[in-house]
Amino acid sequence: MKNDVSEFLHYIQIERGLADNTIQSYRRDLANYAKFLENVVNISSFNEVSRHMIVDYLFFLKEQGRAEATVARTIASIRSLHQFLLREKLCESDPSVHLDIPKASKRLPKVLSLEEVEALLTISGQEPLDFRNRAMLETLYATGMRVSEMINLTLSDTHLSMGFVRCVGKGNKERIIPLGGEATKALKLYLEKARPNLLKKHSHDLLFVNHYGKPLSRQGFWKIVKRLAEMANIQKELTPHTLRHSFATHLLENGADLRAVQEMLGHVDISTTQIYTHVTKTRMKDVYAKHHPRA
Repeated sequence: MKNDVSEFLHYIQIERGLADNTIQSYRRDLANYAKFLENVVNISSFNEVSRHMIVDYLFFLKEQGRAEATVARTIASIRSLHQFLLREKLCESDPSVHLDIPKASKRLPKVLSLEEVEALLTISGQEPLDFRNRAMLETLYATGMRVSEMINLTLSDTHLSMGFVRCVGKGNKERIIPLGGEATKALKLYLEKARPNLLKKHSHDLLFVNHYGKPLSRQGFWKIVKRLAEMANIQKELTPHTLRHSFATHLLENGADLRAVQEMLGHVDISTTQIYTHVTKTRMKDVYAKHHPRA
C-alpha cells in the first residue's frame, strides 16, 4: 500500500504540479487511510478495498470528532487515489466511485478591525527582529498573501522602487500585487537595518529570515504573530490567515472591485472571494446594531 500511495504522491507532484501544502495534506490523509485498512480491516492491498470499508473509515473519522471539512477533504483524497490506481491498472475497480463529497458549511472568516490591525502593526522596537516583524506584517496586510507565499518571497520578487511584489502561489501561478506606502517603507528599513545582521554567515535569496539567518518556517512565523497579538492585547482568536482575511474585507468595505480582490488573493473561482462580501454585510449589521439609536 505504501508503494501505491508513493506513486500517487509522485504523480500529483510531478504531473499535476500541486503545491507542497496540498501534497502534504494528501500524504497525511492517505497514510491514515492505509493504516486503518491494514490494522482495522486487516487487508494489505488497495485492490481488496470495498465501498463499505471506505464508509466504515469515514464513520471512524466522525467518531473521532473530525471536522466536516476534514472528512470532506479525506473523501476527496481517497477518491483521487482510487481513480489513479484504476487508471494506472494497479487496481481492477474503483470502490470510491459512488462516494459523494459532502459540502462543508462555510464559516465566515474572522477578521481584525482597523484599530486591531493598527495595534498589531505598531512595533516600536529598533532591533533587527523588530524591523523584520514589522516588515512581514505590513507585507501580509498590504498584499493579502498566504503565509507560505510570503516566507518564500525572494529579493528579486520585491520591486520597491515600483511599489509591487511578485508572488508565486498555488499551482506555481504568478501574480503581481501592489505594496502600498507603509509596507514599502517597512521593507526598505528591514533590508537596510536588519536583514544583513540577521543573515550572519548565510547567503541566500530569501527575503525573510529567522534569527539564525535561515529560512523562516510557517510555524516560526505563527509563533511571532501570536506573541505580537498578545503584546497588542488582541483578544480575538487569530489564525495564520487572519491578516489575509482582514486585507480582503477592508478592501471591499472601502469599495474595492470584487474581481480586483480576487486577482490579488489569487483565487481561481470568484465564489471563493465572495465569502468576504458576506463578512462585510455581517460587520455592517453589527455596526448598525451598536450605533443606530433605533436599532
